[in-house]
Amino acid sequence: MKALFPVLVVGGAGYIGSHMVKMLVQSGHEVIVLDNLSTGFRDAVHYGRLIEGDLADQALLDRIFAENSIAAVMHFAALSQVGESMHEPARYYRNNVANTQNLLDAMLRHGVRRFIFSSTAAIFGEPEASLINEQHPQRPINPYGRGKRMVEEMLGDYDRAYGLRSVCLRYFNAAGADPEGELGERHDPESHLIPLVLQTASGRRDHIAVYGNDYPTPDGTCIRDYIHVWDLCSAHLLALEHLLANGGSDIFNLGNGTGFSVRQIIDTARRVTGQIIPEIVQERRAGDPAVLVADSQKARRELGWQPRFEDLETIMGHAWEWEQIYTSVFGVR
Repeated sequence: MKALFPVLVVGGAGYIGSHMVKMLVQSGHEVIVLDNLSTGFRDAVHYGRLIEGDLADQALLDRIFAENSIAAVMHFAALSQVGESMHEPARYYRNNVANTQNLLDAMLRHGVRRFIFSSTAAIFGEPEASLINEQHPQRPINPYGRGKRMVEEMLGDYDRAYGLRSVCLRYFNAAGADPEGELGERHDPESHLIPLVLQTASGRRDHIAVYGNDYPTPDGTCIRDYIHVWDLCSAHLLALEHLLANGGSDIFNLGNGTGFSVRQIIDTARRVTGQIIPEIVQERRAGDPAVLVADSQKARRELGWQPRFEDLETIMGHAWEWEQIYTSVFGVR
């Protein structure tokens, strides 16, 4: 397959970014990865060419764009811990907003005007509806969400003023792992429910905490939106193809349409792993809505996005395969 012009993937050594790099290469694209490895891993870059560096380094950005005929940029390089953003807002605005502007300005200097932005449904804040579409009011309640909204607004201004076209993709929780077992979730520290449950199943944790079991949901636990990481990447690939075909800037929410409760996650993990998985019910956490699910009808209709791995057991199964590989290969206890 003939390679297309290179795609620059910033944050391509992280969880979603590394899966994206693999999918791009399998689709025939040449890929350059730029990552400072603050949260990513060198050995997660199985495909493409890794450049270790930071978006704050404008000289490096200029060199990358000058030496490569880059067709588009995909951005996965944000810091993403909501709680941390509350305690370190300066770090989050510097990395997620100021450094993104550095990248956009470098693109303009070198005539690159296609940008795919991995955004977040955290820009919506406290939901007014259980199913969140693109028109839902945006009232982010933490610096992480506010920074992402700032970048979305910046991208709108850069399109109107400079013709830099972008697609923003908003979602809640990436989950699962590479179906072929090469890649998976490796956050340190881990804060996502599915890997935490599976780390309990593998013995890396003593129990899983359930924060509240008295919500107005069918089983009393919070319902959240989980999308298989491979399906997220397929949406990003469709967005890239949209821009490469001279499509205009747009914004899409990505979601599974129904959501899964904490109870469903734990019970499914027990079935998939065959482990007991001890749990401890604790008090609700402040600010946790009962239901958060994104409406992806626009992406399905206009991008032709068709997720392959919507079944929770499949998502959990791929994540469990990765957890077993990770604990074996990396000697994690």
